[in-house]
Amino acid sequence: MNYRFIVGLMAATCISAPALADEYSWKPDRPINIIVPWSAGGSTDQVTRVVAPILEEALGTEVVVVNQPGASGSTGTKAALDAPRDGYTWTANAIANNATYSVTGLIEDTSIDDYAIYLHVANVPVVSVNANTDYQDFPGLLEAMESGSVTVGTAGVNSSGGMALAAIKEGAGKDLSGARMITYDGGNPAVIAAASGEVDATTQLAVEQTEMIRAGRLRPLTVLSDTALEVEGIDPVPPITEFLPDFHVAADYFGVFIPVGAPDEVYETVDQVWKDHVMNSEALKSYANDRGAVFAPSYGKAALDKAMPVVISEACARVTRGEAVVDPSEIGIDCP
Repeated sequence: MNYRFIVGLMAATCISAPALADEYSWKPDRPINIIVPWSAGGSTDQVTRVVAPILEEALGTEVVVVNQPGASGSTGTKAALDAPRDGYTWTANAIANNATYSVTGLIEDTSIDDYAIYLHVANVPVVSVNANTDYQDFPGLLEAMESGSVTVGTAGVNSSGGMALAAIKEGAGKDLSGARMITYDGGNPAVIAAASGEVDATTQLAVEQTEMIRAGRLRPLTVLSDTALEVEGIDPVPPITEFLPDFHVAADYFGVFIPVGAPDEVYETVDQVWKDHVMNSEALKSYANDRGAVFAPSYGKAALDKAMPVVISEACARVTRGEAVVDPSEIGIDCP
């Protein structure tokens, strides 16, 4: 991939203490909009509303979170790409989404090179069922997916939940055609659907499920990780590798993204704000610990390098599943 632009954004002035708003090179004179391309309450919306006040205080201007769901997150993402490149319209998402929208044809001619990257947490999907179902463990659910019919609520094929379900079907080594995905406008509605019994299960992220699990309305069966999920108030959730030892796991990084083309001082300033304020934020650490996410802020080339495994995994999985309309190599992603 072409790292040249992002490498240029890594330059930051070393200072002994976090700078104040009037000390940064860019001084925004109106509100900044962060478009969350999913409905309110989901994983992207939750963490963006934690990060926005941090940015707001550091930059000395209002940071507005705008929910614009639709088409597996591509509607709001395209709106951010189509906005004036002046530094005042950003977007937020799982990085694998922004990097692969063109692979599935949801947004034409786009790649991760279209953004400056600012990551904050890594998230993990959890397979949970409505607490009133008979499914007590993951093998039992797999058996039902193979022999019967199980409805699974997700935020769509391009969401973390949709990709998790596809990965399970691919990695189980058996025909799970009995698992039928029901899509919603975001992770929160999908989780609520599972908690209410509208669907049998959900594969959305832990951060979207923890409250319903704590309330006893969802029963978690496994986490798509190679280690157990441990969150206060919830019994440890066993890793999927306990049941499917060869299951491939790649950390799912989330962040905010500024389309390229704005003045250089925009990126220089946000780089420094990320370093000064986000990478040591107690509010963000608390959110991650409480919700079952991993506190993992980074920016620029370091962020891209950290996230490339999940970007490659998701892009190439689209090819394997017959969902790709553009070969990943056309956007600089080489599949193994």
